[in-house]
Amino acid sequence: MSTALWKTKVDEVTKQRGKARETLLPCLEAIQEVSGYIPQEAVSYLRENLDVPSVDIYGVITFYGMLTTKEQGKYVIRLCNSLPCYLNNSENMLEVIERELGIKAGETSPDKNFTLEVVPCLGLCDKAPAMMINDKIYENLTEESAKKIIAELKG
Repeated sequence: MSTALWKTKVDEVTKQRGKARETLLPCLEAIQEVSGYIPQEAVSYLRENLDVPSVDIYGVITFYGMLTTKEQGKYVIRLCNSLPCYLNNSENMLEVIERELGIKAGETSPDKNFTLEVVPCLGLCDKAPAMMINDKIYENLTEESAKKIIAELKG
């Protein structure tokens, strides 16, 4: 993704909200939205433009589970492993998804189409097990539904 594109987005955010520490999270979200992740170059840009130390920027990135400094696939699959999801077979769902994609949790497929992550909570405890693919939620997963969802994404 073009550096110019995320810089333009950051500049739009700072023009709207000002160059203050409180603008950091919206800037990070804007960068990730256009790039798919937050490159080192963007951290440097924010450090200089918002006058926020790099350690604080990385602190925000690591605190919010949806932010990442690693390139991700076209489809980011986040499988919930909270206690309710675990008790409703999320471990089995993980095995099914790993098998269908040919990757393990924390990996991106060689074709850069899929990234698989296990997350501590999606806030869908009453619909467990659940996963989120990019911005779409999938609830009450079964082995069959997980296979069907992955097959549809593969085309």
